[in-house]
Amino acid sequence: MTSISKARWLAHSPAKRYTELLFLAYSPFWMVWALGVVVPFKLYEHAGKSGYMAIGLGASLPCIILPWLLEHKADRSKPWYQKYWVKANIWIAIFSFIGNYFWTHYFYTILGAEYTFPSWRLNEVPITLYFMTHAYFCFYHALSNVVLRRTLHAVQRYHTVVQWLLLALVVFILAYITALMETVTIAHFPYYRFKDRSRMYTWGSVFYAIYFWVSFPVFFIMDEKPRKVWTVWEAARDSLASGMAVTMLLDFWRIAFTESKSQSLPWLS
Repeated sequence: MTSISKARWLAHSPAKRYTELLFLAYSPFWMVWALGVVVPFKLYEHAGKSGYMAIGLGASLPCIILPWLLEHKADRSKPWYQKYWVKANIWIAIFSFIGNYFWTHYFYTILGAEYTFPSWRLNEVPITLYFMTHAYFCFYHALSNVVLRRTLHAVQRYHTVVQWLLLALVVFILAYITALMETVTIAHFPYYRFKDRSRMYTWGSVFYAIYFWVSFPVFFIMDEKPRKVWTVWEAARDSLASGMAVTMLLDFWRIAFTESKSQSLPWLS
């Protein structure tokens, strides 16, 4: 673990460091206009299907366009499939797609959630959410990278077992806070409904945090060691593997803790 813990906050890789900072710098802009303007002033009431799609694209596309237009010099000479910002976007895009296409149905069946705004849908999930999730997850994972890196630096003086336990604790807490904060910030959007809102804030946030218990550490290790650089195919592989791991954990939760254990998989019902 000590080989990846020398950096305090920022990554050793210039390209990775730049992409994380770019995601963190850009994210407050879309959050302000989406959560600080569109929702409080109820501009969504005039959106319609195309308007909602524009909101999703407006939040997510800069995560791809900005690193491309403002590309760091460390990435300019590389082929596209070796650029960190490409690998990061592919990782997040795959994970976001799996989350929306499959895992949203757990919220439908277990927590009684529903989206009632006008939208084009894929597998009964509004397509705009696939794009909004990409923007959210770019921010979450860039931030978690910084936190996990600082944590590794802080605990490196301890025994390896203690390091892993402390890191697991930080991942657990960070994942839950991330899930809870997203739930709270969209609470005033009337077209995302739950049968029991208080249950969503408590158990629903734990359920959502399962996504990040897996994804935060797996995304973090990509290109973190100076001598180990991921290929785009390894990035896709890790994202798909993370998706499978989360799917298993969500279904274990369904079987162990809910009344829907006798039903089929949520996305098949």
